[in-house]
Amino acid sequence: MGHSKIKRLAVFLALVFLFPAQAAAVREVVPIGHTAGIRMKSEGVLVVRLDTVQTADGERCPARDAGVREGDIIVSAGGTEVSSNAELQSALKAAQGGAVELSIKRGDETHSVQITACTDQTGVYRLGILARDSMAGIGTLTFADPQTGVFGSLGHGICDAETGVLLPLSEGDLIYSTVETVTRGKSGAPGALQGDFSDARPIGTVTKNTVHGIFGTLSDLSLLSGQGALPVAARDEIQTGDAEIIANIDGDKVQRYSVQIVRLYPENDEYGRGMMLHVTDKTLLAQTGGILQGMSGSPVVQNGRLIGAVTHVLVDDPASGYAICIDDMLREAESVA
Repeated sequence: MGHSKIKRLAVFLALVFLFPAQAAAVREVVPIGHTAGIRMKSEGVLVVRLDTVQTADGERCPARDAGVREGDIIVSAGGTEVSSNAELQSALKAAQGGAVELSIKRGDETHSVQITACTDQTGVYRLGILARDSMAGIGTLTFADPQTGVFGSLGHGICDAETGVLLPLSEGDLIYSTVETVTRGKSGAPGALQGDFSDARPIGTVTKNTVHGIFGTLSDLSLLSGQGALPVAARDEIQTGDAEIIANIDGDKVQRYSVQIVRLYPENDEYGRGMMLHVTDKTLLAQTGGILQGMSGSPVVQNGRLIGAVTHVLVDDPASGYAICIDDMLREAESVA
């Protein structure tokens, strides 16, 4: 979704199954709609920004000089795999100012560069990069298979906010969350859910971060208690008209809210949209202004079937947004080990 047009229209609701169509129409999963804390560690170190380093001899940026770019993922340094800033720093320190070979992923390609770190005014070795190796935030669980515990959430991938690069996942986990406060959305300023999640109650592991959402396995099935499974709709069964979203906007209460599906998009839509929806529920509009960041993943239900998950909010109209079709998420969930 890196196109400028879609950026003007909508924002990702960020964290502040290879089925044929006929199989998806009869598959049943449990829609959830409860928020969860999400923590992920990167596979490699993501270069978010190139910065200059103040040295005794003036400003330098070894990374830029070596051809490193913003959005690159450093996967090894000096022949040793790195998955954190601390591991990268250790490799630079071990080289003691000598040249270090970095292995870098850039899109689908891997490159090797030779780089010599400089020392800043405190004597620390620097490459001249701002790097990211982890993230944490809140999102909404979309569904789970009651037999296997396999879940899907968000409906879009977790990307670095500055580079737009999909965070390469090393490991991740889900933490039980409650909604503490709500920042109401308004035109030009999408609102957000603020969640509280504690290390005391992990509820699952995240094993995939894809453009269609995050996926993994629940270890605690308590969020499914009392929730009935629903059949999932094939794309061609989704209609414009009345529907509901299932969302958690207050404490740990999960409720259904009325929406209208106002437009359907073709399967090959360039932005990955499945449908456009508009919130009609007066209670939800009064409390939130519509769709909020953190509601990403909220299940969309129509005619007793799970049809998709909320993914975006329109910046200029927080009562409206986009959703992904559920079969896109099910394709990814099918391969969760």
